[in-house]
Amino acid sequence: MENKTGLRTKIKRLRKELDIDYKSCIICDKIKAWDVFIKANNIMLFYPAKYEINLLDLRECGKTIFFPKVDGNDLYVCPDCGIFEKSYFNINEPCSNPISPDILDLIIVPALAVDKSNYRLGYGGGFYDRFLALYPDIMTVTPICKEFIYEKLPTDNYDIPVNYVISD
Repeated sequence: MENKTGLRTKIKRLRKELDIDYKSCIICDKIKAWDVFIKANNIMLFYPAKYEINLLDLRECGKTIFFPKVDGNDLYVCPDCGIFEKSYFNINEPCSNPISPDILDLIIVPALAVDKSNYRLGYGGGFYDRFLALYPDIMTVTPICKEFIYEKLPTDNYDIPVNYVISD
């Protein structure tokens, strides 16, 4: 089995070859029709990086939307104020102040890959794993291109699986 670093490099290269806009539309439509999403009121999205699934259309579904903001080793939940600034990691983060994560019904978690046990391969910072460990009762889903669903990914004891995976 490849190690996490090798897989990250490989997947980042491979996803540049995909029609990510098309795949994003398919996944976005599936999420909009998903019963868990329909029932949820307060949802945390992620702002897509280049070549990443783009779910920003979900902001138009009448839900209260939040985005993550990283400070040090911590991930915070911030309301969608419509104004974003580039973070240290060159990711758009909201310019609003953090709120309590307890309000969230659903967290849409980014990943480079997932496996059949719903473990995800993230970008290596551990922000989501640390955050999800603190809030195990909030429903989680990872949107992913079917090309990046593996039988088994390398995992560490701190890795937290998501509840659901939605692919194209």
